[in-house]
Amino acid sequence: MSRKSIFKNAAGVDYFVPFLLIASLYLLWGCAHGLLDVLNKHFQEAFEMTKAQSGFVQFSVYIGYFVTALPAGLLMRRVGYKRGILVGLLLFALGALLFVPASFIHSPIPFFAALFILACGLCIIENGAHPCATGMGPEAHAAQRINIAAAFNGIGWIVGPLLGGLLIFGGDGDPFDLAKPYLLVGGCVLLIGLLFARTRIPEAELARDERQNALAEGTAGASVWSRPHFKYALAAQFLYVGAQTGIGSYFVNYVLELDPSISKLAATQLLGFGGMGLFFIGRLLSSVFMRWIAPARLLALFGTLAAGCMLLVIGSFGVLSLAALFLSFFFMSMMFPTIFALGVRGMGERTKQASSLLVMCVAGGALFPIGMGLLGRSSMALGFLLPLFAFAFIAFFGLQQSLARR
Repeated sequence: MSRKSIFKNAAGVDYFVPFLLIASLYLLWGCAHGLLDVLNKHFQEAFEMTKAQSGFVQFSVYIGYFVTALPAGLLMRRVGYKRGILVGLLLFALGALLFVPASFIHSPIPFFAALFILACGLCIIENGAHPCATGMGPEAHAAQRINIAAAFNGIGWIVGPLLGGLLIFGGDGDPFDLAKPYLLVGGCVLLIGLLFARTRIPEAELARDERQNALAEGTAGASVWSRPHFKYALAAQFLYVGAQTGIGSYFVNYVLELDPSISKLAATQLLGFGGMGLFFIGRLLSSVFMRWIAPARLLALFGTLAAGCMLLVIGSFGVLSLAALFLSFFFMSMMFPTIFALGVRGMGERTKQASSLLVMCVAGGALFPIGMGLLGRSSMALGFLLPLFAFAFIAFFGLQQSLARR
């Protein structure tokens, strides 16, 4: 498959350069989310929190998504993708920089507030980036394109835990250690914002392609709620984000319980190089696999294998369970972008609305860490029952979509 056939529409508009800029946004928010998994363990010790209470780190972020998703969709429809994304970048940078004053107050509340503001920015960015990634080329390659963009997100998920582990767990115990990684991220966000402001995003062409895709699917003008596949996609996305967030949040806890001889810093490095490394590789390979395997069928296969990994994790079989935990990141890698692409397929002028609703479903990430923390009070392995259920449903969704497209 040539680059041109993936990124050039029927009218000859080449989206490759703006697509690369959109992909850089995936890297930024991947880094921000990766940092959360380090904060979760750090807050348990710094503020004497239980596992369930530390889940409010993720809750502060994902509830920000839930609150902002619909307003973000309205913002995109009113001002367009480019201006909307710029608003999101400014909020992202503001939330990151607020970690500086928060680090001098010995309370988790200012950090939760900063994370909430940061998440509002991320939500706005994702509302614009996902439909741009799926729309920048032929409809047939939408899932492949968004998986390519999501590979950049995988790089961010590697950098986040490594950066957080080095500057937070590897610091000298100064309260300002918490602010250091967010200062770096905030500065990068502002630089990307300047570059984004000077780059043309072909929004008129994107809107025309969305209308043509809806006509081809026979869904032009129909409500998003009249399409059964979209309702299934909402549930699958909610469960996926909850599962991924919960697994990342309690990765360090699980590894330390499985092998107490491993240090916290080493556990974060395992998360960064091992778990997130496989996550990145999975996203790269998924876009290649989709040349031969339909996205829905691949989603069903990976969902089934991820559920199998969770059974081994729950069993706590030593090295075998640790290997299964690592492998689950590989199988999770393609789920979010593929569920998104399947959900917005043929939406046409309803794409922005569908996108905002799918992004709202990341609220699953607000609930799963708390639920997993409660289930895992005596043994962290029991907390992984929730991701097991989530992956089973995602496998069902993929199978249902695969059969529907025959």
